[in-house]
Amino acid sequence: MKESLLAIDCGTQSLRAHLFDAEGRLLASEKRCYAPYESPKPGWAEQDAMLFWDNLCKACLSLKEKAPEEFLRIAGMGITTQRATMICLDRMGNPLRPAITWLDQRKASPVWQAGLLSPFLHLAGASRLVYKAQTDAKCNWIAQNQPGLWKKTACYMQVSGFLNHRLTGNFSDSTASQIGHLPFDYKKQAWSGPLSLSRRLFPVPEKKLPELFPPGAVLGRVTASASRATGIREGVPVIACGSDKGCETLGAGVFQPGMASLSFGTTATVQTTTKDYFEPLRFMPAYPAPIPGYYNAEVEIFRGYWMITWFKNEFGHPETQEALACQLPVEMLLDRLLAETPPGAMGLVLQPFWSPGLHHPDAKGSLIGFGDVHTRAHVYRAVIEGLAYGLLDGLHSIEKRGKIPIHTLAVSGGASQSDAVCQISADIFNRPMVRGETCETSGLGAALVTAVGLGLHPDVTTALSRMVRVQQRFVPDADNVRLYHRLYTEVYQRMYKALAPLYRKIRDITGYPESR
Repeated sequence: MKESLLAIDCGTQSLRAHLFDAEGRLLASEKRCYAPYESPKPGWAEQDAMLFWDNLCKACLSLKEKAPEEFLRIAGMGITTQRATMICLDRMGNPLRPAITWLDQRKASPVWQAGLLSPFLHLAGASRLVYKAQTDAKCNWIAQNQPGLWKKTACYMQVSGFLNHRLTGNFSDSTASQIGHLPFDYKKQAWSGPLSLSRRLFPVPEKKLPELFPPGAVLGRVTASASRATGIREGVPVIACGSDKGCETLGAGVFQPGMASLSFGTTATVQTTTKDYFEPLRFMPAYPAPIPGYYNAEVEIFRGYWMITWFKNEFGHPETQEALACQLPVEMLLDRLLAETPPGAMGLVLQPFWSPGLHHPDAKGSLIGFGDVHTRAHVYRAVIEGLAYGLLDGLHSIEKRGKIPIHTLAVSGGASQSDAVCQISADIFNRPMVRGETCETSGLGAALVTAVGLGLHPDVTTALSRMVRVQQRFVPDADNVRLYHRLYTEVYQRMYKALAPLYRKIRDITGYPESR
């Protein structure tokens, strides 16, 4: 009797429950959608933590009804979730307040003054980054603004840890899920020591943090109460996995040097897997990969392919309505807009900086080159091309900092379902791009880690060869490569430097965005 693997992928806008077999084939899937957050005050982004658990339970019960035999054969399960969405739990594991999501923009007061180190941090260019890290940290905001609640907090943890606790009763999580403003040593892949800088910036007491396990380890087993709520058999082992982006990279087949993963999701990322630790951008750590002892070097575009959602909401009503009627992904219908327009969008070039970042503190988004020939189709193509230019910047940083030449790209995420988007990206990156058999690569990555943890495959290399299959390959078009190279090097790469003074003037005049 063949075993099944249950992978839970809890994202910003939906939770997915997948059943895979040990060969990586998707047997059944259930998706539960919800609003990404509630905003009780401007800039806040909170979510009822129990919504994640309730949707996990409903998704699993539906999956059990949909595929009863495969559900009964679950040998183990793993959790992969959104990153840097933090939850305060009491001693019984109950949420004390809504989760503060990664989209939240509230600011804490600084908790640490550099003192004698200030001149050195200034010379190193780190002063602003140290200040931003402290003020962005939600643990600091809670401690300052809700001290009574912070005192009652028994465990401060990621969504992954919260779901693991609901399943097993243990305050435990994977090392590969600890991404955010936490006292975590990314190089050692463990909680930071008492004298470390991250302990000063994010002073969360050790007793308030979950116990960490390496990816593939057993965190615990499904309890009787969790079994009743989810339908999962009592005693099923829960395996430590990793963050959604890390599992997505693994599920896309990116493990060996020379490959990188492009994630076309709400946050767009370019990420590779490496045995060596290095900072892909200055002062930005490489994250722990869902493979023990490995790292995911990553560069992200905050709210990257969210821009497609923005376009759909503002300009894509015909395609959205048709997609609903035909039960097709709207990205596939938006391909028609790309087919109507030539590479380069008739001179429209977009810079996808929707908000300031660590290395672009004055950034705003820009779309330049308008003329009377341009339509919404040209704007859509400029969005897709601009996001690819931004990710190409990130790939260059990874190659330079890690001394890793990348020759092949693997693509995943919602927008990767579009052949046209994949082809445009292959042309801009001037590298072949592969797309896997399933678009549910985060879930597949979690299933892969679970399979290795259960001993169904002896190691990650074997599991990858058995569970990840390429469905389609996109080869760069030489003529398009030449055009995009000129637009990238002669226009796009010069935009930020040319426009930054104007961005600062806009901020000074309008007050948006707030100076940080």
